[in-house]
Formats: sequence, structure tokens, C-alpha cells
Amino acid sequence: MLSRSIARHSPARVTRAALSAPAFSTSSRRAALADLEALSGLKEWSGTATNGRETTHLVGGEWTIGDSTAFIDVHDPSSQRVLTRVPEATPAVLKRAVDKAEEAFDEWKDSSVLKRQAVMLKFQSLIREHHDEIARSIVLEQGKTFADAKGDVLRGLQVIENVCGVPSLLLGDKLEVTKDMDTYTRRVPLGVTAAVCPFNFPAMIPLWAMGVSVATGNSIILKPSERDPGATMILAELMEQAGAPKGVLSVVHGTIEPVKFICEEPRIKAISFVGGDRAGKYIYETGSKNGKRVQANLGAKNHCILMPDANKNFALNSIVGAAFGAAGQRCMALSTLVAVGDSQHWVDSLVERAKTLKVGNGFDPATEVGPLITPAAKERVESLIHSCQDQGGKILLDGRGVKVDGYPNGNFVGPTILEATTEMDCYQQEIFGPVLTVVKADTLDDAIALINRNHYGNGASIFTNSGATARKFEIAVEAGQIGLNVPIPVPLPMFSWSGNKGSVLGGQSLYGPRGIDFFTQLKTTTSYWRSEDALDAKATTSMPTHH
Repeated sequence: MLSRSIARHSPARVTRAALSAPAFSTSSRRAALADLEALSGLKEWSGTATNGRETTHLVGGEWTIGDSTAFIDVHDPSSQRVLTRVPEATPAVLKRAVDKAEEAFDEWKDSSVLKRQAVMLKFQSLIREHHDEIARSIVLEQGKTFADAKGDVLRGLQVIENVCGVPSLLLGDKLEVTKDMDTYTRRVPLGVTAAVCPFNFPAMIPLWAMGVSVATGNSIILKPSERDPGATMILAELMEQAGAPKGVLSVVHGTIEPVKFICEEPRIKAISFVGGDRAGKYIYETGSKNGKRVQANLGAKNHCILMPDANKNFALNSIVGAAFGAAGQRCMALSTLVAVGDSQHWVDSLVERAKTLKVGNGFDPATEVGPLITPAAKERVESLIHSCQDQGGKILLDGRGVKVDGYPNGNFVGPTILEATTEMDCYQQEIFGPVLTVVKADTLDDAIALINRNHYGNGASIFTNSGATARKFEIAVEAGQIGLNVPIPVPLPMFSWSGNKGSVLGGQSLYGPRGIDFFTQLKTTTSYWRSEDALDAKATTSMPTHH
């Protein structure tokens, strides 16, 4: 059961009133929560009565709207019901967030690595305790199925568990370069950092950023997506409960202005971004111009080669899950299938499997494909589906116009399979919806060349039973993350995220060893202590401590 403190800031309760702002009706919120219980049998936790209140910023430990007067509605993507509102951060709110983050950093950077480890250990325990509550907030605001939302939380939790080993992760190098002279390195934090997070993983991406940044001794200002901020607010509350000093983690809301501020504010030393190309390029160029470290992870067009010697049943099931899970709203979603040779005859079977997927509200346990995040996203996806036919391609399975009982206004698009060429818009653009584009190739070499011509480079996979074929693909393909009979090859946190080409600008990695590199800087010391200058010292028999 969440504490009343957490419940105040969770999206299952519209948070903290703006006393001067007009309240809106809460009937739609109550109806959405009723769906949760009716469809899934899950009940809300206590203390969740709604009062037409707004989600708040978290600045220096204070949950406040500050002087914000503009608000952004957060909608249930299954119904368009307004769930809460988030305040657009003003210059005063943003400056105060950096002031408090800077003050907190002065304390946090001097804390022992064991204290930081203890906070992370407590934090991961609290996330586990409230795993379901965080997932429910994601379903409500983002639209994922409950099972997929739990996976969203889990993949973020895995990074937190990894940084619980921060004493080992921060180990440096040392060498006696000559008699009595040593050279050694230590990793030190950067200072105030920031993360601009996307709507499609409301828990995972914020957890990656806050986990690595805070564990390595920085303070961080998070700007979650204004479309689904609730999971981040719960996680921020849990981080404070875990013992992080107030101000080490701040959360500010909004659209363009907070992003511009983060890019231009000189006290912010590094920015981690995940999202679309346009925003990512702006953040990379503006932040870099202002002397910041920037890692910007942008769009993707992930390919999968299907070879005729693959295990047909396993491959087709894997492809369907990777293409249509999360309604295709993943930067590592499988969006393009390259059918080689005789495997092209399997596309009909692929269509039949995709037809069986149920589209619906994420709280319904039978739902396999939830809604898209906004009506505009639905309109864009349907436009790209239409363009395939206009440009000479084929719509093998059409998910437009899908109807979901009880949700006539939902942003639903059903699983869609297109047959296209690489010149068509549906191939050239990242669709970010439940759409799989099938292109054909005669040989493995042709398929690899097709992938390598693509602008993006996040991930690529192959299904084959030939080790030699897999080896050739692994070496020759230019994507950064490779799957051999694995459709979504996202590495676990002991490795580093390794997207490349047009999918990445700057930086090292979102997590793993290169993520530690991004959020720290090396300091190299050369020391000379002559042995002949040594003095005798009185011995002690006490156990040494390092707190």
C-alpha cells in the first residue's frame, strides 16, 4: 500500500491543488479508475479521492506548482478523458530547481560511495514494493497493457539494481610508474545534470537517468513527458524515501521552455535525452554549443531478416510480438521485416497471427495492443498506412478503423502489415505505431545492404538456423545492437546501450559501463612520496572504518 505522501503525487490521484487555478470535474477520473477495477480486478490504494487537482513540480524537496499559470491536460488515451493537469514550468521554477540541485550536489558529491549504495539499495526495494502501483499509473496515462507496463518498470529497475554495485563500478586504475611514483585515476561526478524523457517509457527511461546520475554522485533535474508524468512522480517520491537528500532529484514539467532552459543554463553540465529526431537534434546542438555533455537518442527503423532456414513458428511469433507490442511505440520496436527468398511465402502466416491480437484498454487482461498516445499520433500512423497504397504498395492487414467496445474515442490502431519498397514513406519514416513493413530481398547480401543503406542504426535482428549466416550478418550489418534469433536486442545493464548511426548523437550510453562514463569525469593524479622520507607512526589495533 502506498503511503499517503506517495498517493498525493501519483497519477492515480490528481495531485496538489493550484489554489488559484480552476478545478475541473473529477467524474472522468473516477470513471477511468472504475475501469481499472472492472476490467482487471485490481483495486486502487487508499487515499485516492480526487479533487480536481494538478500534478506538481518537485523542487528542492517541495511539491509545488510555483508561479505556473499555464497547464497541460493529461488524457486517458483509451477514452480522451482528462486525468490530471501538469503545470508549465516558469523561469522562476526552473531557476529554483537548479539552485536547489546545486546546493544538494555540494552535499551529495562528498557523501561516501557506501551511502550512495545504501540509497540505491533502498530505492530498488521500494520500487519492487510498489511495482504494481507504478505500472497501473502507466496504463492509465500511457495506455500500455498492464503486463507491458510492469515490464517498463522492470527494465528500469534492472538498471537501479546494477548501480547498487556503484562501489565496484567507480573503481579506478593505479600503476607504480617508477620507484615511489604512482599514477592513478578516480571517477568524480559532474555536478547538476538533466534528463528529458519520452512518453513511451514513463518509468524505464527516467529510472535509467536518475539511477546512473544519482549513484555516481550528481544531482539531476528530470523533465518527464507532459503526456504521462505520473510514474516519474511516484519514482521521485520513492527516491526521497530511500534517503536521497532533497534537491538531488528534482522534477519539472512542461513543453518547450523547460527544454530550452536546460540546454542554455550554464550550471547544468550534462543532458541525457531520448525522443524524436527534431527535439534531439535541437538539444544536441544547443546543449553542445553551451559546453554541455549531451547524449541524444533519436529515432529508429529496426530491421529483421527472416531467412528460409529459420524455425518458422518461433520466428513468426517473435516477429509479431516485437512489431505490435506496446502498440509499436518503442524505439527498438521491430518495424521492418526483410523477407529473404522462400521466407516470403511465410508472410501470409504472419498476417494470420497478427489478426488474432486483441486491441483494447490496457487494464483488460485480454488486451495485447493498447491505444496510441494521442489522437494526433493515430492520425499520423493512419496517414502513413494510407500512403503505402497511394505509392504502389499493398496493405496486407489494415488496422485502421478498429473498434473497441466501450471506448469509441480511443486512439486505437490495430496491427497492420504493409508490403512496400524502400522508396516509400512507410519505409523511410519511423511510424511509431503497430505497423510492420515487409520488404523483399533475394539474398542475405541484398538484405544486409538494404539495412546498411538506412539512415538509422539502433538495432537489427536475424532469424536463421545457420551459424555461418548469423556470423556474417553480425559482422556485416551496421546497426549497433544485434539480435540473433532475438527480435528486440536490448542489452541488460551490465552492458551498454549501443545504438549508432542516425539514431544517436553524442555521449556514451544510457546505462552500463559507458553510462557511468557519461555521468562522471576522470581525474588522473601522479604522486611522488619518497620512501626515505617515511616517518614511524604509532600502531592502532582498531578495526578501520570508512564512513
